[in-house]
Amino acid sequence: MPRSAAKPISPKAPKPPLAAPRTRTEALRLQLADEIVSGVLEPGTPLDEQELAGRFGVSRTPVREAIRQLSASGLVSVRPHRGAVVALPTPRQLNDMFEAMAELEGLCAGMAARNMTIAERRSLEALHEELRTLVREGDPVRYHEKNEAFHTAIYAGSHNSYLADITLMTRTRVAPFRRAQFRAAGRLGGSYEEHDLVVQAIMRGDQAGATEAMRKHIGIVRDAFHSYAETR
Repeated sequence: MPRSAAKPISPKAPKPPLAAPRTRTEALRLQLADEIVSGVLEPGTPLDEQELAGRFGVSRTPVREAIRQLSASGLVSVRPHRGAVVALPTPRQLNDMFEAMAELEGLCAGMAARNMTIAERRSLEALHEELRTLVREGDPVRYHEKNEAFHTAIYAGSHNSYLADITLMTRTRVAPFRRAQFRAAGRLGGSYEEHDLVVQAIMRGDQAGATEAMRKHIGIVRDAFHSYAETR
Protein backbone atom coordinates (compact mmCIF):
# COMPACT_ATOMS: atom_id res chain seq x y z
CA MET A 1 0.00 0.00 0.00
CA PRO A 2 1.25 3.54 -0.63
CA ARG A 3 2.57 5.45 2.30
CA SER A 4 0.23 8.26 1.35
CA ALA A 5 -2.58 7.61 -1.08
CA ALA A 6 -2.88 9.95 -4.03
CA LYS A 7 -5.54 12.47 -2.94
CA PRO A 8 -6.80 15.67 -4.52
CA ILE A 9 -4.10 18.28 -4.11
CA SER A 10 -4.77 21.65 -2.56
CA PRO A 11 -4.13 24.54 -4.99
CA LYS A 12 -1.88 26.13 -2.35
CA ALA A 13 1.32 24.18 -2.92
CA PRO A 14 4.44 25.12 -0.94
CA LYS A 15 7.16 26.77 -2.96
CA PRO A 16 10.27 24.62 -3.48
CA PRO A 17 13.53 25.95 -2.02
CA LEU A 18 15.59 28.27 -4.19
CA ALA A 19 18.48 26.66 -6.04
CA ALA A 20 21.91 27.24 -4.51
CA PRO A 21 24.16 29.66 -6.42
CA ARG A 22 26.54 28.00 -8.85
CA THR A 23 30.12 27.54 -7.76
CA ARG A 24 32.96 28.57 -10.04
CA THR A 25 33.68 24.91 -10.68
CA GLU A 26 30.08 24.21 -11.70
CA ALA A 27 29.86 27.26 -13.98
CA LEU A 28 33.16 26.31 -15.62
CA ARG A 29 32.11 22.68 -16.02
CA LEU A 30 28.84 23.68 -17.69
CA GLN A 31 30.59 26.09 -20.06
CA LEU A 32 33.21 23.55 -21.12
CA ALA A 33 30.58 20.81 -21.46
CA ASP A 34 28.52 23.06 -23.75
CA GLU A 35 31.56 23.82 -25.90
CA ILE A 36 32.47 20.14 -26.20
CA VAL A 37 28.95 18.87 -26.95
CA SER A 38 28.29 21.68 -29.48
CA GLY A 39 31.59 21.03 -31.26
CA VAL A 40 33.36 24.29 -30.39
CA LEU A 41 36.01 22.16 -28.67
CA GLU A 42 36.66 19.20 -30.94
CA PRO A 43 37.77 15.69 -29.85
CA GLY A 44 41.52 15.62 -29.32
CA THR A 45 41.75 19.28 -28.26
CA PRO A 46 44.16 19.63 -25.30
CA LEU A 47 42.76 21.27 -22.16
CA ASP A 48 45.56 23.24 -20.56
CA GLU A 49 44.75 24.14 -16.95
CA GLN A 50 46.72 27.38 -16.93
CA GLU A 51 45.28 28.56 -20.23
CA LEU A 52 41.71 27.84 -19.08
CA ALA A 53 42.33 29.53 -15.73
CA GLY A 54 43.45 32.66 -17.56
CA ARG A 55 40.54 32.54 -20.00
CA PHE A 56 37.91 32.32 -17.26
CA GLY A 57 39.71 34.45 -14.68
CA VAL A 58 39.92 31.75 -12.01
CA SER A 59 42.64 29.81 -10.24
CA ARG A 60 43.73 26.38 -11.48
CA THR A 61 41.87 24.63 -8.64
CA PRO A 62 38.31 24.98 -10.07
CA VAL A 63 39.68 24.21 -13.54
CA ARG A 64 41.25 20.99 -12.30
CA GLU A 65 38.01 19.97 -10.53
CA ALA A 66 35.87 20.81 -13.58
CA ILE A 67 38.09 18.64 -15.77
CA ARG A 68 37.83 15.80 -13.26
CA GLN A 69 34.04 16.01 -13.31
CA LEU A 70 33.93 16.16 -17.12
CA SER A 71 36.03 13.01 -17.31
CA ALA A 72 33.23 11.20 -15.44
CA SER A 73 30.86 12.06 -18.31
CA GLY A 74 33.31 10.78 -20.90
CA LEU A 75 33.76 14.28 -22.31
CA VAL A 76 37.40 14.51 -21.26
CA SER A 77 40.18 11.95 -21.22
CA VAL A 78 42.80 12.53 -18.51
CA ARG A 79 46.14 10.95 -19.43
CA PRO A 80 48.74 10.42 -16.67
CA HIS A 81 51.63 12.88 -17.05
CA ARG A 82 50.23 14.08 -20.40
CA GLY A 83 47.28 16.25 -19.41
CA ALA A 84 43.63 16.22 -20.48
CA VAL A 85 42.07 16.19 -23.96
CA VAL A 86 38.51 16.43 -25.25
CA ALA A 87 37.07 12.92 -25.80
CA LEU A 88 33.38 12.28 -26.56
CA PRO A 89 31.79 8.92 -25.67
CA THR A 90 31.11 6.60 -28.61
CA PRO A 91 27.47 6.29 -29.75
CA ARG A 92 27.33 2.83 -28.14
CA GLN A 93 28.68 4.12 -24.82
CA LEU A 94 26.21 7.01 -24.85
CA ASN A 95 23.30 4.71 -25.65
CA ASP A 96 24.31 2.43 -22.76
CA MET A 97 24.37 5.43 -20.42
CA PHE A 98 20.90 6.54 -21.47
CA GLU A 99 19.55 3.00 -21.24
CA ALA A 100 20.73 2.70 -17.64
CA MET A 101 19.41 6.20 -16.92
CA ALA A 102 15.93 5.28 -18.21
CA GLU A 103 15.73 2.19 -16.01
CA LEU A 104 16.94 3.98 -12.87
CA GLU A 105 14.68 7.00 -13.34
CA GLY A 106 11.74 4.76 -14.18
CA LEU A 107 12.28 2.87 -10.95
CA CYS A 108 12.47 6.14 -8.99
CA ALA A 109 9.25 7.43 -10.56
CA GLY A 110 7.40 4.19 -9.83
CA MET A 111 8.50 4.16 -6.20
CA ALA A 112 7.65 7.86 -5.90
CA ALA A 113 4.09 7.11 -7.04
CA ARG A 114 3.87 4.59 -4.21
CA ASN A 115 5.81 6.38 -1.48
CA MET A 116 5.60 10.17 -1.89
CA THR A 117 3.98 12.06 0.95
CA ILE A 118 1.22 14.57 0.27
CA ALA A 119 3.67 17.46 0.91
CA GLU A 120 6.16 15.98 -1.58
CA ARG A 121 3.43 15.61 -4.21
CA ARG A 122 2.47 19.26 -3.75
CA SER A 123 6.10 20.32 -4.10
CA LEU A 124 6.47 18.26 -7.28
CA GLU A 125 3.36 19.93 -8.75
CA ALA A 126 4.83 23.34 -7.87
CA LEU A 127 8.06 22.50 -9.73
CA HIS A 128 6.02 21.24 -12.67
CA GLU A 129 4.13 24.54 -12.80
CA GLU A 130 7.40 26.51 -12.75
CA LEU A 131 8.61 24.48 -15.72
CA ARG A 132 5.41 25.35 -17.59
CA THR A 133 6.16 29.05 -17.05
CA LEU A 134 9.70 28.59 -18.39
CA VAL A 135 8.34 26.86 -21.51
CA ARG A 136 6.24 29.96 -22.20
CA GLU A 137 9.29 32.16 -21.66
CA GLY A 138 11.44 29.97 -23.92
CA ASP A 139 14.39 29.90 -21.50
CA PRO A 140 16.38 26.66 -22.00
CA VAL A 141 19.05 27.53 -19.42
CA ARG A 142 16.63 28.09 -16.55
CA TYR A 143 14.47 25.21 -17.76
CA HIS A 144 17.47 22.88 -17.49
CA GLU A 145 18.18 24.07 -13.94
CA LYS A 146 14.57 23.64 -12.82
CA ASN A 147 14.38 20.32 -14.69
CA GLU A 148 17.20 18.98 -12.53
CA ALA A 149 15.28 20.00 -9.40
CA PHE A 150 12.15 18.27 -10.78
CA HIS A 151 13.96 14.98 -11.35
CA THR A 152 15.79 15.21 -8.01
CA ALA A 153 12.43 15.61 -6.25
CA ILE A 154 11.28 12.36 -7.83
CA TYR A 155 14.46 10.56 -6.75
CA ALA A 156 13.91 11.78 -3.17
CA GLY A 157 10.24 10.82 -3.37
CA SER A 158 11.20 7.19 -3.96
CA HIS A 159 12.21 7.11 -0.28
CA ASN A 160 15.12 4.84 -1.18
CA SER A 161 18.35 6.74 -0.51
CA TYR A 162 20.59 4.20 -2.20
CA LEU A 163 18.52 4.27 -5.40
CA ALA A 164 18.44 8.09 -5.28
CA ASP A 165 22.24 8.23 -4.92
CA ILE A 166 23.07 5.93 -7.84
CA THR A 167 20.46 7.62 -10.05
CA LEU A 168 21.93 11.05 -9.31
CA MET A 169 25.44 9.72 -10.01
CA THR A 170 24.31 8.38 -13.39
CA ARG A 171 22.53 11.63 -14.20
CA THR A 172 25.76 13.53 -13.53
CA ARG A 173 27.47 11.48 -16.25
CA VAL A 174 24.65 12.05 -18.74
CA ALA A 175 23.95 15.68 -17.76
CA PRO A 176 25.87 17.45 -20.59
CA PHE A 177 23.88 15.54 -23.20
CA ARG A 178 20.56 16.07 -21.45
CA ARG A 179 21.36 19.78 -21.26
CA ALA A 180 22.28 20.04 -24.95
CA GLN A 181 18.99 18.57 -26.20
CA PHE A 182 17.05 21.56 -24.85
CA ARG A 183 18.47 23.62 -27.72
CA ALA A 184 16.43 21.62 -30.25
CA ALA A 185 13.35 23.41 -31.59
CA GLY A 186 10.20 22.59 -29.63
CA ARG A 187 12.06 20.52 -27.07
CA LEU A 188 11.02 22.53 -24.01
CA GLY A 189 7.34 22.00 -24.74
CA GLY A 190 7.89 18.33 -25.50
CA SER A 191 9.78 17.82 -22.25
CA TYR A 192 7.00 19.46 -20.26
CA GLU A 193 4.34 17.25 -21.87
CA GLU A 194 6.39 14.14 -21.07
CA HIS A 195 6.79 15.33 -17.48
CA ASP A 196 3.05 15.86 -17.29
CA LEU A 197 2.40 12.16 -17.92
CA VAL A 198 4.87 11.27 -15.15
CA VAL A 199 3.31 13.74 -12.71
CA GLN A 200 -0.24 12.55 -13.42
CA ALA A 201 0.77 8.93 -12.78
CA ILE A 202 2.52 9.85 -9.52
CA MET A 203 -0.47 11.89 -8.34
CA ARG A 204 -2.85 8.98 -8.82
CA GLY A 205 -0.44 6.50 -7.20
CA ASP A 206 0.04 4.54 -10.43
CA GLN A 207 3.41 2.85 -9.93
CA ALA A 208 3.51 1.00 -13.27
CA GLY A 209 2.27 4.05 -15.18
CA ALA A 210 4.85 6.37 -13.62
CA THR A 211 7.65 3.89 -14.34
CA GLU A 212 6.68 3.53 -17.98
CA ALA A 213 6.11 7.27 -18.52
CA MET A 214 9.56 8.08 -17.12
CA ARG A 215 11.27 5.39 -19.20
CA LYS A 216 9.66 6.79 -22.34
CA HIS A 217 10.67 10.33 -21.34
CA ILE A 218 14.36 9.42 -21.01
CA GLY A 219 14.22 7.53 -24.31
CA ILE A 220 12.88 10.66 -26.02
CA VAL A 221 15.62 12.73 -24.35
CA ARG A 222 18.22 10.36 -25.84
CA ASP A 223 16.69 10.62 -29.31
CA ALA A 224 16.41 14.41 -29.02
CA PHE A 225 20.10 14.69 -28.19
CA HIS A 226 21.06 12.51 -31.17
CA SER A 227 18.89 14.67 -33.45
CA TYR A 228 20.50 17.82 -32.07
CA ALA A 229 24.02 16.38 -32.45
CA GLU A 230 23.39 15.47 -36.10
CA THR A 231 22.65 19.13 -36.91
CA ARG A 232 25.93 20.41 -35.45
